[in-house]
Amino acid sequence: MGYRTLTELQLGNGRRVDVIGLDRQGRFVVVEVKSSVADFRADGKWLEYLPYCDAFYFAVSPDFPMEILPPDVGVIVADAYDGAIQRDAHVIAMNASRRRALTVRFARTAAGRLDGDAASRNGFAIRAL
Repeated sequence: MGYRTLTELQLGNGRRVDVIGLDRQGRFVVVEVKSSVADFRADGKWLEYLPYCDAFYFAVSPDFPMEILPPDVGVIVADAYDGAIQRDAHVIAMNASRRRALTVRFARTAAGRLDGDAASRNGFAIRAL
């Protein structure tokens, strides 16, 4: 798919996505991992992720009943070793100003995570005065 990914990214609405990816064209994909049918039925927050991506997928196990998933979202079937797209997501372009804000949030979060790793390895970090 060619995406650079982050896990557990907080969106502008305060929700936190499981996985978000950004491709070379600046398009975002969100993947919500569902561990069971009960997990899927108990969690309706995924609808609040849709304005923050161009494509949305559920990632489920091979034995997950696909028929309970909404027909207009993508599906990734995965186990502990591999995953494959079972159904492509519908692509709906994000609002331009939200895309810019999310791109900055994605970049700052990624850089912050790298900086945190570098600070712990090298014993220093850049701090504002």
